[in-house]
Amino acid sequence: MEMRRLGKTGYVVSEIGLGCWQLGGDFGAVSDETSNAILAQAAELGVNFWDTADVYGGGLSERRIGGFSGKPDGLRVATKVGRAATLFPDTFSKDGVRASLVGSAERLGVEQLDLAQLHCVPAEVLRDGSLFEWMEAFKADGLIAHWGASVETIEEAFICLGHPGLATLQIIFNLFRQDAVEALLPKAKAADVGVIARLPLASGLLTGKFDTAHTFAPEDHRNYNRDGQAFSVGETFAGLPFETGVELADTLKSMVPQGMTLAQMALRWILDQDGISTIIAGVSRPSQLVDNVAAGEFDPLPAGLKASLAAFYRSEVRPHVRGEI
Repeated sequence: MEMRRLGKTGYVVSEIGLGCWQLGGDFGAVSDETSNAILAQAAELGVNFWDTADVYGGGLSERRIGGFSGKPDGLRVATKVGRAATLFPDTFSKDGVRASLVGSAERLGVEQLDLAQLHCVPAEVLRDGSLFEWMEAFKADGLIAHWGASVETIEEAFICLGHPGLATLQIIFNLFRQDAVEALLPKAKAADVGVIARLPLASGLLTGKFDTAHTFAPEDHRNYNRDGQAFSVGETFAGLPFETGVELADTLKSMVPQGMTLAQMALRWILDQDGISTIIAGVSRPSQLVDNVAAGEFDPLPAGLKASLAAFYRSEVRPHVRGEI
């Protein structure tokens, strides 16, 4: 496992991390046995960066991580704050944010959170700036070691980058959402802000395993938020209509280098981008994590292929992406 520095946190983390949204059941029900097997596989493979949130399964994801007994040495757990009904979308308060963070610490079984990230907070709340001041205060108090932000748009990312205490930035970034390459990644690197790539496989589209007739469980956000009915449309299938995304993924299959899967090419492409610290891909089976980690063992993609993937995005993908990018 290759390791990378997570910005000004100074943490050394695995370039392939583990997204833990699915441990809360938002991709369909996950048993305790399966959850423990996924976490055990992560530990065995040296995946030492796990990302969760207070609202994943109403705290279930955090509780499962906190209760897991086989944590690897050097594990860093990142959680998020800001989407609980007591705060979102417009009732944020310092006491309310602190209470949410304390709850996360209790569920994770720690006295201090390694990394607390603002969780897709509305742009107007970010512009106010109070949240950033509160996070600095919580860091000074010792409740959190570092703070960052998980954002939905490039605009929100730049707002956050304007605050020097920001240690990490989590963005939607994949072959179907490439816009961060041009300006955002260079600015984050210059500010020593670690960039965490989420939705690296566009909610599974970039595995290439779906057809247009595929159905998802009622509790899976790929069912109930397919068109942005519950939260930002960009959080599901990177904002693409499902059927369109399936067709685009099928087209990409012809570009995959020999010996790789489409998913591994998609992950390798992210790893090849300057300024990326780690990728958080959620998995529903331990074997998927093995395949994800293997992406880091391949050589960087050829320059010609990268140019073709960029051109494909601009001409074939981006016109179909819904919502603000």
